[in-house]
Amino acid sequence: MRILQLTKETQNNILEDLLKRSPNSYGEFEARVQEIIENVRDRRDEALFDYTRRFDGADIDSCSIMVMEEEIARAYEQVDPKLLAVIRKALVNIRTYHEKQRQNSWFESSDKGIILGQKVTALQRVGVYVPGGKAVYPSSVLMNIVPAKVAGVDEIIMTTPPGKDGAVNPSTLVAAKEAGADHIYKVGGAQAVAALAFGTQSIPKVDKIVGPGNIYVALAKKAVFGHVSIDSIAGPSEILVLADETANPRYVAADLLSQAEHDEMASAILITTSRELAEKVSDEVDRFVARLSRREIIEKSLDNYGYILVADTMEEAVAAVNEIASEHLEIVTANPFDVMTRVRNAGAIFLGTYSSEPLGDYFAGPNHVLPTNGTAKFFSALSVDDFIKKSSIISYSREALQEIYQDVAQFAECEQLTAHANSIKVRFEDEAQGD
Repeated sequence: MRILQLTKETQNNILEDLLKRSPNSYGEFEARVQEIIENVRDRRDEALFDYTRRFDGADIDSCSIMVMEEEIARAYEQVDPKLLAVIRKALVNIRTYHEKQRQNSWFESSDKGIILGQKVTALQRVGVYVPGGKAVYPSSVLMNIVPAKVAGVDEIIMTTPPGKDGAVNPSTLVAAKEAGADHIYKVGGAQAVAALAFGTQSIPKVDKIVGPGNIYVALAKKAVFGHVSIDSIAGPSEILVLADETANPRYVAADLLSQAEHDEMASAILITTSRELAEKVSDEVDRFVARLSRREIIEKSLDNYGYILVADTMEEAVAAVNEIASEHLEIVTANPFDVMTRVRNAGAIFLGTYSSEPLGDYFAGPNHVLPTNGTAKFFSALSVDDFIKKSSIISYSREALQEIYQDVAQFAECEQLTAHANSIKVRFEDEAQGD
């Protein structure tokens, strides 16, 4: 990996490179995605079946688009029992973590007859998009469905592209069943997003769409936002390791590569205060890459977006971490908890030598759907909050309103909204006439 001295210039250059990976930078695909969305909106199921034949090579119709219980039962027979056991263990951790995020409605009242509050309501129907084809991510199935279930969503609709044989990967089906998906449909790509956003004869319209996907899926989610809610427009995966001279270079190298193998656009960055560690990590990376199965992808990822930055001080290193705002941040220093208190921007933070990033991907419990491309400066991990909405509650008695109605009317008249003022004053017009 290339080793650079951390300066304002190198930091800005890297940020500029990373931002080029954002789905917002792929405008040339938007017209194609919009065409697919409009076609599905107009022709509904007919368009879905056409696109599934064209893009996935599968012959799907109204009788086979939904996964039936018999298919799920066969999937359980095909999945390794050891994998099923791990899925169930992970589910316990993920569910337990997200249960702590639950919010309750609240109300407060005064002796004058004022009741104020907030009513928390789960979304009614949510769509979960799951990639298919070469990508098989049962972990993402768990991470997207569990918080929706914990939030109390009434109906969870999952879509995923089928193989050419019209079947869905068994581990995906088993994960969906274990997590609690209500219905699973065999459709992928921008056409699946359009179906969830607008509804077809087979697939019901949802209130929100969540889940990862390729550039077409990301741009489709962006295009339908406003018709429905979405979780985010996710970019390629990222890892940033912040380390000092106490870090194990072999562990750091392994962790960087854990994200570089995702795809050629993934980024892997080490920021360290130790030149010696930087050189050792670079050597370890070379040794690992030579024998890892996804070598070609890793090499392209590192060539494009792999960096080792050497900082003069930990303060400079932390400042760079906050500017990059990585999806995954590992802090491997003598006192990682102290360093963590100075970090403002990161999707998920992993502390210490034995808290490597894959723990968060699969098993620990926190959600692995995280903000990318610097959006950790203002976005959070997927959570129960993404599947609820909040309504304000206001109740005033006549006595309570009488004390302040003239203040409200004055505010409205200041804004020249006389109907607003009248709506308040009309309730006391008899008293005003009596005066």
